[in-house]
Amino acid sequence: MKGTAREVLGAPHPVLSAQAESVDPTDPKVVAAAADLLATLRGEPGATGLAAPQIGLSWRLIAFDAGGHPQTRSWAGELVVVNPRLTQAARWHDGREGCASVAGLTAEVPRATRITLLGRLPGTGEAITIEADAYEARCIQHQLDHLDGVLFLDRAPGALSLHRRLHSCDS
Repeated sequence: MKGTAREVLGAPHPVLSAQAESVDPTDPKVVAAAADLLATLRGEPGATGLAAPQIGLSWRLIAFDAGGHPQTRSWAGELVVVNPRLTQAARWHDGREGCASVAGLTAEVPRATRITLLGRLPGTGEAITIEADAYEARCIQHQLDHLDGVLFLDRAPGALSLHRRLHSCDS
């Protein structure tokens, strides 16, 4: 199914600070939203991930593709995961993040560099397990935060860690 790119909402839009709801991965509306999320991600220069709240849907749905980022070691491919949840996180490290919903700023944010993610694929509802490290792990955790109403700025240790962004790049 071909999706339609949507507008990426900017902070402080209320949906970005709300807890997203679990959804049925086989629901045709969820499948359509997954296609829209991917189409929107593909249209955001430098972005490696987006979450449904960023396109106005308070649903537990994330899309990511960290394959083109220079710090990527693992690469699960271009994926949408429904009702994702982190089951393991290890080896914490600070790294610079930005966000399509927070224009012009980046910050140093502590994240696990090795994670395990469980979720479902849209359409089939098939269970999926993703083992990610390095940048892909950071990208996934950034998207998971969006599902819980958390922006990367909420995780920044203080104002001194903030920087003006030189280019557009989500997580």
